[in-house]
Parts: sequence; C-alpha cells; structure tokens
Amino acid sequence: MAESTSEPRPGAGSADATRSPVPVVVAAAGGIASAAAGLGAATAVAGLHRTWQTPVVSVGDRVIDRVPTAVKDWAIATFGTNDKMALVVGTLVVLGVVAAGLGVLVVRRGRLGPALSATAALVAIGATAAVAGPRAGLGAAAPAIVGGVVAAALLATLHRGVSSALAATARAPAGAGDPRPVAPAGMGPSRRGVLFVAGAGALIAATSIGLGQILRQRFEVTAERLAVVLPRARRPLPPAPGGFEAEIPGISPLIVPNDRFYRIDTALVVPSVSIGDWTLRVSGMVGRELELDYAELLDRDLVEADVTLACVSNEIGGRLVGNARWLGCRVDDLLAEAGVDPQADQVLGRSVDGFSAGFPVAALDGRPALVAVAMNGEPLPVEHGYPARLVVPGLYGYVSATKWLREIELTRFGRDAGYWIPRGWSVEGPIRTQSRIDVPNGEVTAGVVAVAGVAWAGERGVTRVEVRVDDGPWREARLGPELATTSWRQWHLPWDATPGRRRLTVRATDGTGSVQTDTVRPPAPSGATGQHSVTVTVV
Repeated sequence: MAESTSEPRPGAGSADATRSPVPVVVAAAGGIASAAAGLGAATAVAGLHRTWQTPVVSVGDRVIDRVPTAVKDWAIATFGTNDKMALVVGTLVVLGVVAAGLGVLVVRRGRLGPALSATAALVAIGATAAVAGPRAGLGAAAPAIVGGVVAAALLATLHRGVSSALAATARAPAGAGDPRPVAPAGMGPSRRGVLFVAGAGALIAATSIGLGQILRQRFEVTAERLAVVLPRARRPLPPAPGGFEAEIPGISPLIVPNDRFYRIDTALVVPSVSIGDWTLRVSGMVGRELELDYAELLDRDLVEADVTLACVSNEIGGRLVGNARWLGCRVDDLLAEAGVDPQADQVLGRSVDGFSAGFPVAALDGRPALVAVAMNGEPLPVEHGYPARLVVPGLYGYVSATKWLREIELTRFGRDAGYWIPRGWSVEGPIRTQSRIDVPNGEVTAGVVAVAGVAWAGERGVTRVEVRVDDGPWREARLGPELATTSWRQWHLPWDATPGRRRLTVRATDGTGSVQTDTVRPPAPSGATGQHSVTVTVV
C-alpha cells in the first residue's frame, strides 16, 4: 500500500504545469508595457492630422461632454484649473490597472482570447469617442485602431513566449521522488522573456510618443501667433495707471498678466487653430450672412476695452476671475452689418471644439462686447482663444466667452441652447457683485496691517468697498483707480491689528447702489453669493 501511494498518479502536477512561474509583478509589467506601446503608437498616428487625438484625449473629451454637472462642479472645486490634468491622470491610472490585469491574465493564466476581447472593447470605446468629436471624420478612429493592434500584438507575443516555456516544462522528465515536471535547462528565459517584451514595449512607447510630438509640431501655431502684427485701436485707451500692487504685496494686479490669467473651458487639449484656414461666420437670423478671414477681421475698426471676466463656478473668495485689456471689433457693429431679425433674442457663439455659449441680444446695449483678437497688448494666447474669442462684459463666461470662435449665430433661446444650459445652469448668467480679500492671510504681527483685495460687479462698476473686523462696524476702504465700469477695482484699508484671532469680512456696493448680499448660495445655477471672510491670527 505504501509503495502504491509513492507512485505519481497520471496527470499529477498538471495544474502546476499550466500556470506560469512568472511573478505577478512581472506579468503586470508586461501588460502595462503593451498598453504603453499601444498608446505610443496611437500618439504617433494622431500626429499625422491636425484634428486627430489620442484615445485618452478623445475619451476624456467625451467624458467632459457627458459627465453629470455635479461631477464637473466637484472637479472644478477640488482641482481648480488642474481639473483636466486630474482627468487625464485618472484615465491613465484606470487604463494602467486594466492593462496590468490583462498582463496577469495572459502571462499567468495563458488566457489570450479574453485579453484580446478586452483590448478590442477598449479600441471600440476610443474609436467611437474619436469619431464623435466636433471636427472628426471616420479617419479620427485611426489612432485608437493602430494603438489597439500594437497592444494586441505585444500581448500575443507574451502569450506565445510563456506558452512555449510551459510546453517545454510539461515535456520535461520528473525528478526523482518528485511527481511534478521539472523545468529543463533554458526554462529561465520565461521570466526574462516577459521582461524583454516589457522593455520592448517601453521602447516602442517612448519612441512613438516622441515621434508623435515631432509630428504634432507641424500644427503648432505658436510661431504663427508671434508673427501677427496687431493694428492700433481706433481710439486707443490711455496706459493703465499704477495700481496698489506696488505698495501692497499680495494684492491682485489691476491688469492680470496673460500667463497668470485663469483658464476654465471644456477643451482637454487646447485647439491649435491656424489663421491660414480660419474664418468667422455670422449666420442665422440675419439679413445676410458674413464670413471674415483673419486679415479681414484685423482690417475692421478695432477698439480696446478693460473687462473683467469671471467663471460662474467661482466660489466666494475664489480665483476664477481676472481683469485684462482686450482689443477687437464690436459685436454690435458686426451684427448691424449683417442685419438682425427682430425676432432673434440670442447671440450664440460656436467654437471649433464644439463648445457653444449664448447670451441675450439685449446685452448688446452699448457695452463693449468684442470679437477679441488681442489680450494685454499681444495676440490672444492659444489657451485663451487664439485667433479670436468673444468677450462680453457683465456676463459669466459660460454664456458669453466663447474661445476659438468660428461662428456667431443669431437665433432664439427656445430653439438653441449653449453648452451649459441643458446641464442645469441658468440661461442669462449676469455677473454678481463680489469682493475678495487677498491679504492678509494666516499670521500677522500686531500693528497697522493692510487689508486689501479686489471687487467687481459685471458692467455696473464698483463705487464702494467696506471691511468689518469680527462683528464690529463696517469701515469704508480706499478704492483704486477705475479703468472702466466693466473692470474690477482694487481696494485697501489700514487696520490697527490687536493680538488674537480676528475675522475680516468684505462687501462691495455696485454702481446702481446695491450692496453685496450676505446670503450664502453655491455657484450653481447662477453664480455664488455671500461675503468673503478670512480668519487671521495677530501676534
């Protein structure tokens, strides 16, 4: 009986023979490298055409378009202007986890079929997202398809290598007293083979991404933008006076430099729009349609305007607001030339990236609403809408500030809606009266301390700013220069700070005499309300 139990049963050890000896970490690395090579190949192919994007960008754009408004609000509140980077990183992390799982499935389990099916599903998602883009045709699916083929090929290579090694193990003679098959000499390359494929995938990824970046440079408009010679405004504004920033460190500047101006839009990748193939169309309920190229736009009478732009998602005391000097042609001049149908009540701006924003025709009441071509004395930065964008004083950007503008359509609110309106935001979007404390913050030394910041009220102007310490009386602050009623104003108040924890609160009064409300409401659906306060420790 003892002798019979010592003999190996037929098929003993077969379970071990079908499982790869490659560690899980190495198998996962093989899967991740396969996916990386696929993304690299997709990046290279995307560089062949101006409007093609990588699958990550294509899927990210569609996510931005379709994700619930509450999720978008959370992303902006949590990540601010880094919300798009957070989306890209999150997508890559999810893809990395999936790719690692596929590597384990292929290398450790030998299940190539399910892995290829999952890869095909990912390709289908990427290709569908690509062709759904605003400027895409069927060719936009090419990056996803090529990337999927490369990733699948590497997964198949991993499978063949590991399967060959396992087959060799199964054919090997059993060792003395050991019923399990013994790996023959040369079995070691099973692990090394996976690492070799992973290294090859990483090399393919790095090379392809580099190639894609080189190809993409053909479509960059940075050099083109720098070569633009801007005409002078019909009636140039005088130079902006010096603000309080020279004497009060930390206060927001009167004119925010372009590289510090906030950016909020729906574009995951900034559109690269060349003036060589760009035109602006005025269409819809007009007497005659207009179409202007960039040179024709610059040849029109251009005006300058100091205008504060604000995002409706800005929280009380938030930084999604900025003031700049814009150059462009007046929207009302363009529409007068086209002839507006009296039944039209909405001006709808359409972007090359599919975004749209509509505002009332009634907002063209003399305020300097512009098709802007320049910002703070230079052609629009690419991320702020080059070659042209809309700037409409007094209205939040989600209903007015269309970047990368391609069309102005006269229509009706009952017929068409801008991008954000079906997502629950209010239709008209007038900017609310707001003020913000920039300094002080944290800990300050007892004595005279400058309390300072900015205040804005759309196109109504700011006539008064007041500050309160704890629950004390309101004290009037000194206002900085008023560039225009459409521009924010700096303010400051000398405060004799005494030791302890102190709460500072600010409120503004607009040009109509209305005082900023202390009723707290969130940004959705029509802009935040409340008064900004900060707590400081005086030592």
